[in-house]
Amino acid sequence: MAGPLKRVLMRSANNAMRGADPARWHYGAGFDAARAADQHAALAALVSASGATVEWVEDDEDGLADSVFTHDPSLMTDQGAVILRMGKPLRSPEPDLHARTYAALGIPELGRIEAPGTVEGGDCVWLDRNTLAVGRGVRTNQEGIQQLANLLGRVGVSVFGYDLPLWHGEEACLHLMSVISPLADDCALVFSPLLPAPLWQELRRRGIRLVEGDADEFHASVGLSLNVLAVAPMKAIAVAGFPRTKAAMEAAGCAVETFEADALCIPCEGGPTCLTRPILRG
Repeated sequence: MAGPLKRVLMRSANNAMRGADPARWHYGAGFDAARAADQHAALAALVSASGATVEWVEDDEDGLADSVFTHDPSLMTDQGAVILRMGKPLRSPEPDLHARTYAALGIPELGRIEAPGTVEGGDCVWLDRNTLAVGRGVRTNQEGIQQLANLLGRVGVSVFGYDLPLWHGEEACLHLMSVISPLADDCALVFSPLLPAPLWQELRRRGIRLVEGDADEFHASVGLSLNVLAVAPMKAIAVAGFPRTKAAMEAAGCAVETFEADALCIPCEGGPTCLTRPILRG
């Protein structure tokens, strides 16, 4: 999850978020659709500057405001894309957007998660090429994890589920990737107090170096300080405004670029990882 980023799926906020009702989408104070679109464009420019090709999901004004968070509706494997099923009902049309995009790009579809299963990409963390950790919580259920295990087991991938805390409630979004962001194969930014204990033990067993995010910044940002996108080993993009977490990554040897996201990421509870779906890494 931290190899050089070569190809990534994104969807512009310009049309998707235009006219979005903050109450309906559970967006907080500070959300501004026009400024969010500008901030999203700034992130896309950083991703492109890293050397990655951005593949854009169709930019229709379809009212699917959360569709800019392209990490969640699908999962990429070496054998093709898995089309997921969203735990947030408002996002249920989004997986079909990804399926159509992959078909247009010539990327094969490995399979789909079907009702009553739910899996969101933000709950999926690759520990290595053949091992996937999945957070079990309000967005991803046991049926979905079992379907994913059955599907990926056929291509040699083991799937392990880990229970997540409820934290701020059903409407808020605590994904597994809210508490861990890989920075390299052997290094990850974490917030240990909310990390499932068995996963913490597995990371330690594997010798993965754990960089602790600042607790005050984590709580102040509702986890967004920890949501960073690795574009290469020990090179990441993060939300601006969290200097202590940034300093912790830099002290560990990680180069960090930031972008302003006070109208996009902070009120909408989704950072640069959420806003990208990596589909090829080197």
